[in-house]
This record gives sequence, C-alpha cells and structure tokens, in this order.
Amino acid sequence: METWGKQGPTAQFTATYEAVRGVLNDPTSPYYLRDFEIFLQGSYKNITNVYGDSDVDVIIRVDSIFYTDLFFLNEEEKKRYNAQRSAGAYTLGEFKASVIAWLTKAYGSDVKLGKKAVFIKGSGTRRDADVLVCAKLRRYYTFPANGTPVYVDGICFFLPDGTRIENFPEVHSQNCTAKHQKTSQLFKHTVRIFKNLRNTMIEKKIIEDGLAPSYFIEGMLYNVPPDRYGGSEQLNFKDVLKWLLAADRDKFVSANEQFKLLGNGHVTWPAANCARFLNAVSAYNNAV
Repeated sequence: METWGKQGPTAQFTATYEAVRGVLNDPTSPYYLRDFEIFLQGSYKNITNVYGDSDVDVIIRVDSIFYTDLFFLNEEEKKRYNAQRSAGAYTLGEFKASVIAWLTKAYGSDVKLGKKAVFIKGSGTRRDADVLVCAKLRRYYTFPANGTPVYVDGICFFLPDGTRIENFPEVHSQNCTAKHQKTSQLFKHTVRIFKNLRNTMIEKKIIEDGLAPSYFIEGMLYNVPPDRYGGSEQLNFKDVLKWLLAADRDKFVSANEQFKLLGNGHVTWPAANCARFLNAVSAYNNAV
C-alpha cells in the first residue's frame, strides 16, 4: 500500500508540458494577441499521477470570449442577464482552428484531432500530450438587479456533433487540494492507491480499461468524509473502501461540486461502472 500511494515520476512530464506550453505560447503564433491562458489538468496537475500514467493534459483557454450557463437563474434573472450581454465577433471555432494549425506546424504528423482534444504523439523523451482547446465558461447562480452576481468559472468546448461540454478543472483541482489538507495529507495518497489497484486489475484482466477513469476515482474519493481517512496504510484503505461500499452513492458529487458524480452524461460516471469497480477492488483486496 505504501508503494502504491507514492507519486509517479514527473521529470518527463514536466519537460513535455514546458515544451508544449512553449509552442502554444509562441509570440509568433497567429492567435498570440488574443487573451488566452495555458494550464494543466488531470493527474499531474492534481499530483495523483502514478507509475504508468503517460498523457500530459494541457488546456489552452481563450478568455476574450466566454459562454454562459444560465440554468440556475430564474426567468427574471435570465432576462436581466440577456439585456446586458453583447455578442462577440471572435469565435471559439476560429481560435481552435488557429491553435490546431500552429501545433501542426510545430509537430507535423504527430498531431491528430480527437473528439475532444488535440493529440500530440510523444517522440523521444517527450510524452504523449492532449491539448484541449476551449473557452471560458461562467455558470451563474444569481444575477441580481443590484449587487454582485454569484457564479463559478469553468471551461467549455464543443464535440463534433455540436454538443457543448462544460467542466470546471480549476475548481476540481482547488477542491482536491483542500480535501487533501483536511485529511492529514491522505486524500491524494489514497487516490494513487486506488489508481494503482485499478491498473493492476486491468493488467490481470479482472476489469477492462476505461471502467474507472482517474477523474472519477478522484471524484469518488472526494465524497469520503475526512474522518474516514487515517491510521495505518491498511486501516486507511479498508475504512475508506468500507465507507464507499456502504454509502448512498447516488448523492455523490464530482470533485468540482458542480455536477453529480454518477450518471450517463458526458461528465458523469455510470453508476454501474462505479459499483463494478468497487466490487472488484473489494474482491481483489480480500483475495491477496
């Protein structure tokens, strides 16, 4: 357990991120004068990477335009917001096309377009990288006539069929760090144990690859109360697993606290997959 809880190597990851970031942030790029930000997401960002994690997840977000989620506003608030908004002339599609062209110029045939992100195949010491091109999203919870609106900043992007995907990677990372502090530095350690268990079970063909993505493992463990973390390596793992198996998982939220964890949407984990994963973890732990 102690070995499985340790962070995986980071040297090649750091070099890959800096290399890709350098290309994206080149002042001669066609989009350089636009307002944008480059940052990490995923296991390396959250310090939950384990041995065998390969892809570096990079976000480039255009901030000169932003999309809104008004779902939580009442009709009066929606009208108030729409009366004040103004449409932008520059689009996410234009920004994405410029970024893809620039990455292709730098990396040539190593660049492949995916459903969500732009994949850059690793070469030499450079690891594989996924670059997500997105725009700023603002999810409003209030929009009063007087006073400051309540909102949460995130990102959004579009699938090839036009479906808009929303997520909140920065909030996810902040919340995971806060959880780590509340659990005496055991949260991320425990995430890595569960990820290593998953990888071992995939290698042994106990579960299939894709059943338990790292993002959802982090979200699942985020719901465990802080007082269930603690004690020896074995006791901490067993207490956390016991709580997860007995919990009402329908009430679980994602680590960004903006979505339910379980569901059948693009940013939720099918409940059956979560149950299968936990049952497999329990059975494997009892067998060894």
